[in-house]
Amino acid sequence: MQAYRVGLTAASMPDPLAAYSEALVRRARNGDAAAFAELVEDQYDRIYRTAWRWCGNAHDAEDIAQDVSIRLGEAIHGFDGRSAFSSWVYRITLNMVRDHQRAGRRRGAHAEAYAEIAPTEEAPVQEAAATNTQLWTAVRTLPEKQRDAVLLVYAEDLSHAQAAEIMGIKEATVSFHVHEARKTLRGLL
Repeated sequence: MQAYRVGLTAASMPDPLAAYSEALVRRARNGDAAAFAELVEDQYDRIYRTAWRWCGNAHDAEDIAQDVSIRLGEAIHGFDGRSAFSSWVYRITLNMVRDHQRAGRRRGAHAEAYAEIAPTEEAPVQEAAATNTQLWTAVRTLPEKQRDAVLLVYAEDLSHAQAAEIMGIKEATVSFHVHEARKTLRGLL
């Protein structure tokens, strides 16, 4: 006699932090100001760190983080949940960084003249080593897609799949951009 086993597998336990975050998002979308404030507080350090890595300047990163917080308040009702909330926040942050950089290019020579007389800002401790500073400075000079892919994968420690979701491209395309960035960086460093 042959024994038959039912093919049941144990369901994975839901992540309590993810469930709590989803509940906060729902409440914020419905106009709960306290839930929105908690979401922003939870995401603010990540937003600031991402902006700092993209622009390399603490003052600009703070401005961008504040602008992202405002944009989140304006756009939270439009968040549809098709992607993770954190991916959506990354996308908004990257767009704000690009907007800030475009505005900076329009200011052009005035910003460069100010930078020459402004005191140098001290980078966060994890970026203090000269080689790290040189590397991230070189990364910031890469073409936009390569820079975004490298910063998401290496600075933010995301998988290629997560970076692809944030960038709105295929995972293989992220891999291509990272590969091209490595070749370019070898020539720069």
